[in-house]
Amino acid sequence: MHLIADAIVLAVRAHGEHGAVARALTPADGVRAGYVRGGRSRRIGPILQPANLIRGEWRARSDEQLPVLTVELLHSRAALFAAPLPAAAIEWLAALTAVALPEAQPFPRLHAALAGVLDAIEAAPAARGWAGSIARYELLLLAELGFGLDLDRCVATGGADDLAFVSPKSGAAVSRAAAAGYESRLFALPSFMREGGEAGWDDVLAALDLTGHFLARDVLTDRRAEPLVARARLLDRLKRAVA
Repeated sequence: MHLIADAIVLAVRAHGEHGAVARALTPADGVRAGYVRGGRSRRIGPILQPANLIRGEWRARSDEQLPVLTVELLHSRAALFAAPLPAAAIEWLAALTAVALPEAQPFPRLHAALAGVLDAIEAAPAARGWAGSIARYELLLLAELGFGLDLDRCVATGGADDLAFVSPKSGAAVSRAAAAGYESRLFALPSFMREGGEAGWDDVLAALDLTGHFLARDVLTDRRAEPLVARARLLDRLKRAVA
């Protein structure tokens, strides 16, 4: 196995006395893990910061063997970790992607979307410019893993007008008229989740409430639930920013 690709660093864990195992998301080959010699050193350690863009070279004698990974830094986002909100957002996005995606399966749309969210965070650390894109990334990840929500038509009437809620059971949209009397049992469906555009804080928090339910139910289950702690930390900081 021999692969050379640009990739977004997702996760790093210590391996041995000086090495590290890094996981990174490539555009065409999905998540790839590799052993980095000296990965905990002062020279290489900062390169393996989650969200950094690297050029990696993975080498292994067989597909079953953990490849040896050599890395070159293309773009560092380490400075973003100095601010609590961007740091919390990156921690969550990287952890979610690392845990949720199966290895060596291509997810080019998710790679492009993650790169876009990270660029947005870098361009506007204040969160108003990127918080909504996190919910859209989570929505895309659910779809790419086969748990997509049906937000195009009302599950009760089949119509496409005035869709305002989502069923927590089916993940399907519900029109305002069909939801009458049952609103408290449904999730709100902010319009920006279907139509794009800017979103206010209330809509962003409602969207994250919606996607968080389905991530916890369908993706981050059992031993994969650990990243939900990072998500809770991000939501707490977003709510404080709103207040």
